[in-house]
Amino acid sequence: MDGWTQTLSAGWLLGIAVMAIVLILLLIVKLRVHALLTLVSVSLLTAVATGLPMDKIVNDVLLKNFGGTLGSVALLVGLGAMLGRLVETSGGAQSLADALIRMFGEKRAPFALGVASLIFGFPIFFDAGLVVMLPIVFATARRMKQDVLPYALASIGAFSVMHVFLPPHPGPIAASEFYSANIGQVLILGLPVAMFTWYVSGYLLGQILGRTIRVPVPDLLSGGAVDNDRPQTPAKASTVVGIMLIPMLLIFMNTGLSTLISEKVVSADEHWVQVARMIGSTPVALLISVLVALYVLGRKCGEKASALEKTVDGALAPVCSVILITGAGGMFGGVLRASGIGQALADSMANLGIPVLLGCFLVALALRIAQGSATVALTTAAALMAPAVAAAGFNDWQLACVVLATAAGSVGCSHFNDSGFWLVGRLLDMDVPTTLKTWTVNQTLIAAIGFSVSALLFAVV
Repeated sequence: MDGWTQTLSAGWLLGIAVMAIVLILLLIVKLRVHALLTLVSVSLLTAVATGLPMDKIVNDVLLKNFGGTLGSVALLVGLGAMLGRLVETSGGAQSLADALIRMFGEKRAPFALGVASLIFGFPIFFDAGLVVMLPIVFATARRMKQDVLPYALASIGAFSVMHVFLPPHPGPIAASEFYSANIGQVLILGLPVAMFTWYVSGYLLGQILGRTIRVPVPDLLSGGAVDNDRPQTPAKASTVVGIMLIPMLLIFMNTGLSTLISEKVVSADEHWVQVARMIGSTPVALLISVLVALYVLGRKCGEKASALEKTVDGALAPVCSVILITGAGGMFGGVLRASGIGQALADSMANLGIPVLLGCFLVALALRIAQGSATVALTTAAALMAPAVAAAGFNDWQLACVVLATAAGSVGCSHFNDSGFWLVGRLLDMDVPTTLKTWTVNQTLIAAIGFSVSALLFAVV
């Protein structure tokens, strides 16, 4: 905020952050206060405690960050829920689940879902891929008559590693720019890092946690309890794959053009580039996909227009809570950023005098813990550590490893200030303790394994 300077010491700011997190745990876990009320209340108290200007707290901090998060999440989740509901009610989700089981076998169904998510996750951002893929995950787990956690973690973990480590996603692109790393080399090294990290932190972790943590298949994205009123001729698996490829290809066009612009292959000022990027933006791509699904799946199932309207309308009510709580999580993260807590933690880590590679990882991790957003943590850490990296004299392949190590730090220890924490927890209908035991562990493992593999590659290239 212009004209305001934080006067509290780093110690005080970090202490306030710790107390805020403890208060969230106490209110949600012990006192069973609704997550939305808890996050809004604690965000307000934290803003006051850190000395933010009273006349700026509500409009410039709380509502601005709440609205900013909703701007990127609300349309995406809403359109994704509509698409998922159409795929579900047409019988297409079940058809695709049956096809995956026939192709890979019942025991390897989670692995198959993870591989599919890795492919879809290459161009699609994490949250967009999540809401499109989860109906298939739910249908597969329901078909197997098992809990959803092993299937969900395999898919969620795949989207997460692709979003964090690989271009053309925004975090790795920005970090590559700050470190002057070659994007092609980041992609070449990032692929094995992402694959191995997913296999352990997503697929294997899902298998292990699924033995002790029960997460029944939720009804959220199917718009209510699943009934037996299925179409006589369900949509084919190939039809579902074709519809799911629409947002993938459109978003890939957008992100691919962004990469070409950053490499100065094409100009951002050209009209055709601007039109293509608009069509490939996530909300527009999902909107096109929903409209195509309405026509294709509705026609195949013989649905009338009024029935289709009720189908998509029924998908929205269950996700309202998801959207609001996710926005409140973004609000809490915004308070931590505006108050200077994130910067205080990053500065403390940067001044420890440790090796540059480890320092990049720790600064990104500190920023992730402090303010929640993985993309913000990655780009900010890269900006802070760029002078130290430039002075270290690393070769081109080592610079690519530094990008990956920083990316690993940006994803660890996801908790209450991360909108993804609430998005995943609510979509899977998990309570806060279960989300901490599953999603947070997954994200922390991604950080630890991703950094270890990046450090190993750094030592040999």
